[in-house]
Amino acid sequence: MPTQKGNDGEGPRGGGSGPGPNLDDLFRHGPDLLHRLLPHGRPRGPLPGALPLALLALAALGAWTAYYTVPSDSVAVVQRFGKYLSEVPPGLHFKLPLGIDRATIVPVKRQLKQEFGFSTPGARDPHQSPRDGRRETEMVTGDLNAALVEWVVQYRISDPVKFLFEVREPGATLRYVSESVMREVVGDRTVDEVITIGRQEIENEALTKMQALATKYAMGISIDQVQLKNINPPEPVQASFNEVNQAQQEKEKLINEARRDYNKVIPLAEGEKDQRIREADGYRLKRINEAEGDAARFDALLAEYTKAPEVTRRRIYLETLQAVLPGIRSKIIVDERMRGLLPLLNLDRSGGAKP
Repeated sequence: MPTQKGNDGEGPRGGGSGPGPNLDDLFRHGPDLLHRLLPHGRPRGPLPGALPLALLALAALGAWTAYYTVPSDSVAVVQRFGKYLSEVPPGLHFKLPLGIDRATIVPVKRQLKQEFGFSTPGARDPHQSPRDGRRETEMVTGDLNAALVEWVVQYRISDPVKFLFEVREPGATLRYVSESVMREVVGDRTVDEVITIGRQEIENEALTKMQALATKYAMGISIDQVQLKNINPPEPVQASFNEVNQAQQEKEKLINEARRDYNKVIPLAEGEKDQRIREADGYRLKRINEAEGDAARFDALLAEYTKAPEVTRRRIYLETLQAVLPGIRSKIIVDERMRGLLPLLNLDRSGGAKP
């Protein structure tokens, strides 16, 4: 009797039981084996040789289906006759053979993703790539404009039991939830917000709403990130939209240059203004202090002059000469009674008196 090796399956749902055929295969091919051995209640061929061979094949089949291996990034959910039994960690494990126990591999530590509007080559998960990417990306914004939105949802399986048994098709359900939430979030914003400044806000709001729906539906999924990819207007208006974007960028560029010049010139002018004001205040204080000092000195001289006019007059005269004479290079002191001054002066020499 030939033996068959089961398939553990790949992808987020895992699927399949351990190695070997299940109980349904045994029931399906068992009658043929019995008819070959005992047709009409009589042995066909030598029974003592065929029965040990059948028992040996059955034992080999049981041994082949009694063990399974769980990868390091996964766990196995074990079912016995279809009923949930336990959750098994990574490693080599044993179970009841011949389809009595079924082990489903679930990659709980692997980050899975679903793509909307585009497809990555080599994807093995049937729910990762879109079935109709064009239809998924076509959305209407809040200002009744059309946009083509591509995005990625990255998630993990947080509860294998809920992931396998609470929702019939969790991968497909997650696609429907993601598409519904993204259309709702995009429909609440203008096309300019969706394409330019509102990307981060859209990603955060979509992540929150998707996780809330995944928790409400008990899908056993934890959504890690929602990331917007390419966002473009429809092809018939894409050229005009690009021209509008270029005009807006040029406008922003001119505004930024004007603000740069404003921030450069205005502070300089304000600094010069403050400097002029401080210089004027300093000059005003200087003139006031000088005037007050001169007035105080005059009042002091007047008081002394009132006490002794002659002495004060001579003192002022001497102090004035003391201040003036050092600035004169050539000095000639003449007695008022002297006569014939010119013959004594050599006016032709450079050292003579100068006016």
